[in-house]
This record gives sequence, C-alpha cells and structure tokens, in this order.
Amino acid sequence: MDAIASGALVTLTELNQSSPYFKQGASLRVTGKLVDYNLVTAMAVIVDGAASIQVDTSLLTIHFRVGSLYQFIGELNIEPNGEGTLRARVGRIVDGLDMNLYQQSLQLLREHLPELTREGSS
Repeated sequence: MDAIASGALVTLTELNQSSPYFKQGASLRVTGKLVDYNLVTAMAVIVDGAASIQVDTSLLTIHFRVGSLYQFIGELNIEPNGEGTLRARVGRIVDGLDMNLYQQSLQLLREHLPELTREGSS
C-alpha cells in the first residue's frame, strides 16, 4: 500500500508556475478565504491577497460558507492551460486564524526546519 504524502505548507502567493511546489501531483496544504463555491461541481475558489486557486472538494463532506477561511490538503492537478487545481482530501474551517501571523510562523519554520531536523537525527 502506498503511503499518503503529507501536504507541504505553501501560501497561495508562492504557488505559481515558477514555484518548486507547482508540480503535477504535488501534495500541498493551502489556506485562504473562500470566495466562491459551486455545489453542483463541488469546486471552490480560495484567495489570499491577490493569489487564488480552485479546489476540487468532491471528496469532502464539510459545509462551506463563502467568506470563511479554509485550509485544504490535497494533490495539485495542473490543467493543460497551465492553471492548477487542488484535489482536496482534507478540508477544515480555520476562521479566526491570523493570516499574517500564520505566514510569519511558516517563514520561521522554513528557516529553522533544517536545523531542527539535524538536531533530531543526532
């Protein structure tokens, strides 16, 4: 049985065609404000600043509220037109999350993760 990859923490502004995270099948964790949801197609659009991504929520059974903050973990599907869609396998509402603080903590985690990984393996 294949192991399910953990979702790499990525901000929507980092998720563009020149990003190392923008790869077919990449397992990602993204967070953003829900601005659109189509119940028929189960497609959602989340935004963070000027960046956005479509999220296929067909595997999820959560209730969506436009205007709320959501976090999704799933695999990136790159369309022929070069746009990415995240096929979410996990989703949760994260209203109340301070996005500025979240992005700062993500930056600090990236700066110190190599150091913490080295210490944990010795």
